[in-house]
Amino acid sequence: MAPTAAVHRLTVLYDADCPLCVHIRHWLLAQRCLVPIALVPAASWEARRRFPRLDHASTLREITVVGDSGQVWTGTDAFIVCLWALVEHRPKANWLATPAGRPFARAAMFTASAWRQAVRTEGEPGAVGGAEGPACDDQCSVPR
Repeated sequence: MAPTAAVHRLTVLYDADCPLCVHIRHWLLAQRCLVPIALVPAASWEARRRFPRLDHASTLREITVVGDSGQVWTGTDAFIVCLWALVEHRPKANWLATPAGRPFARAAMFTASAWRQAVRTEGEPGAVGGAEGPACDDQCSVPR
């Protein structure tokens, strides 16, 4: 998980058609950050513009985080990097990155992934590539 260059900004690609992902997006926007986080719908036009070399189909299957120097984290590593960027959760992220904590991070990701697949709205109006497009982008406000 160690980046090869300093990380000054992160972009989280999230599934805009997954209620859990959208909830976590709103939660992330409400957190105090040590490293600024931009949230962009996975496989959207904006994601493809910013990261043309990514496999955008895979970003819909698992969380993907991109660092400002081109670092890419997916799955469990992406989850840990998101926590690492937050003021209140960096100590937890440091622990989750250890051999003792990593099984807990993997279990959290497995549970979230299973729930996400059960509720994903793919193919319905509003789904990525659907008639209405993604539900939100990085310009959406945080619900109060």
